[in-house]
Amino acid sequence: MKMNVNFSKLTAAGNDFVLIDNRESIIAQEDCQALAKKLCDRKYSVGADGLILLEKSACKDFKMKCFNSDGSYASMCGNGGRSIAKFAYDLGVANLKMVFETDAGVINAEILPEDRVRLDLYDPRDLKENIGIEANGKEFDVDFINTGVPHAVIFVDDIEKIDVFGYGRAVRRHKTFAPAGTNVNFVKVIKDNTLLVRTYERGVEDETLACGTGITASGIISVLKGFAESPVKVIARGGDKLSVSLKNSKDKISNVVLEGPALITFKGTVKINTKRSVKSAK
Repeated sequence: MKMNVNFSKLTAAGNDFVLIDNRESIIAQEDCQALAKKLCDRKYSVGADGLILLEKSACKDFKMKCFNSDGSYASMCGNGGRSIAKFAYDLGVANLKMVFETDAGVINAEILPEDRVRLDLYDPRDLKENIGIEANGKEFDVDFINTGVPHAVIFVDDIEKIDVFGYGRAVRRHKTFAPAGTNVNFVKVIKDNTLLVRTYERGVEDETLACGTGITASGIISVLKGFAESPVKVIARGGDKLSVSLKNSKDKISNVVLEGPALITFKGTVKINTKRSVKSAK
């Protein structure tokens, strides 16, 4: 059946999302992939990098479900996490400080002044340093870490001239990272403990204006390599400023915090096909 569903559009450092309150299970899980592809289409629909559903949690304030613009599922999204925190607070689902579930782990979040949101993230895993690979005829020294989703980090001298799409796509699908693939971050270290980061995102299959988990991965790797100290300032492609802080002791990375902007840009109603009705969902 077709029904009208309310949504909010949010942007977090230029990474934009369609968010829907799905606590009443109006949208069935089997509909999510097709719905994400439809709503995220910038030519024929709302347009976004991803679709995020706010769902009920048995033990926390709520649960987050993320879908990329190609319909693929993402267990975590840093910018999406800040966006859903802002969305939940706007709905009255959560207070300024909240705890929510993702399939990658539990997240603590706090709404800060000036439209900024702080996320206390779980410890990263699967660290692999100095992986030599060839992509599109060029040799890269790659560091890898999973900050909820997999990320490759590549330090470059000229971040403006690097072919983010071409090299990013090749590294994203490189056999080293098969079968799941990886997101790819190109990083330039500049003065004042600051990074410039450009990211090719898996699932979007293009460069985005920001990637929260990618910015987090870039900050962590920069600290581990001695290129920066915590807290690390990060400037995303869209120009927004974020920060990454962490504790690094005895080869263990912990207390990872991502802070950055999250804005509600507009709200609306969209007619969608769903296999459930509001009445049957309640």
